[in-house]
Formats: sequence, C-alpha cells, structure tokens
Amino acid sequence: MLVAEDSVLFREGLTRLLREAGHDVVAEVGDADALLEAARATLPDLCVVDVRMPPRMDSDGARAARALRHELPGLPILLLSQHVETRHSLDLLSGGACGYLLKDRVLRLDDFLDAARRVAEGGSALDPEIVRALVAPLRDGPRLPNLSPRELEVLSLAAEGHSNAGIARRLVVSERTVETHMRGVFHKLGIADSVTSHRRVTAVVTYLSA
Repeated sequence: MLVAEDSVLFREGLTRLLREAGHDVVAEVGDADALLEAARATLPDLCVVDVRMPPRMDSDGARAARALRHELPGLPILLLSQHVETRHSLDLLSGGACGYLLKDRVLRLDDFLDAARRVAEGGSALDPEIVRALVAPLRDGPRLPNLSPRELEVLSLAAEGHSNAGIARRLVVSERTVETHMRGVFHKLGIADSVTSHRRVTAVVTYLSA
C-alpha cells in the first residue's frame, strides 16, 4: 500500500495502523508530486490519498489520483478528506476500486480497515455524506430518470459499499426485494449487466452526470 498524507502525525499513525493490520506499506509521501512518483515506481495494490495536499492544497491529492488512474487503469484508490469535495473525484468513482471517507467520521479502526480491504479488492467504500452530496441536489432534476424513493435509498446504501444482504438488513426487507430494486436502478440508468461490483458506484455517478 501507498500512503499519501501531508500531516506527518496522521501519516505516521495511518502507516502504523496498516502495518499492524498486516499490510505492507511500500511508500509514505506528503505531497501530490511525490504521490505520482511513488505510485509509478512501486505499483501499489492500494493508494490511500488525502484529497487536499501540497503544493497548492486545493484538491491536489484527488487530481494526482485521477491522473494515476488514467495511467494505471484499475489502480485501487481510497480518498480521505476533512470536507466533502467531489468535483475532482467523479472519474475515480465511476472506474470502481475506489473509496471516499471523511476523516472525522471514521469512528472505528476496523471500519477503516474493512473499507481499505473492499477497495483493494475492486469494490467501493463511500461515506454516506459523500453519497448524499452526489445524489441529493439532483433528486428532482427534470432530465434524470424517475427513480423511486426506495430505489434512491437502495442506490445510496449500495454506493456506500453495502452488499445486497447488508442493505436488506438495514431496510428490514428481503434480499430478493433489494435485488429487484437494484435491477430497476440499473435499467432506468441504462447500466448494462456486469459481473463487476463497481457498477453500483457507476450508477451513482451516472445519476450525478445525467
């Protein structure tokens, strides 16, 4: 794994956490330029990237991550931020193997490690606040497919990284019901059947970009 974070204390703590959990941290960097160089040199199985980093402290980490994804398709990336910033992350989210967590809302270390594992394996892990930022402003957009309130709720939970079984538990419905809602979402958004897990995130990005 590669850790890109400009705060020395946060970077050292995150690196120690990952190593104690059994992960090999191949590089630790503190700015976007170093992130690009280290990722190209080490080809990590996951990049954990702070959205705001030097040199400009204006979403430089997200921009560097997006550049890496174009160079290294499929590179798993987990974004971290103190604030919701989505303008430079849509390409990453639509490509799968991506997560976006808000630092202050990660309350359990196991939750962070689980999110990192899911992203490294090609899945997604989005903070609910990120999902709301993507979806909420567009719920009544006239050019968007007519998703039902329940389909929108299922889509939001899926984008956070919950499985169909997990969504069923949250909504107190059957897993078959969740599958039906997801099929409705994919149909309305025009997302073809796929064996890849990231089509759930693609659905959110498609909804945002409509």
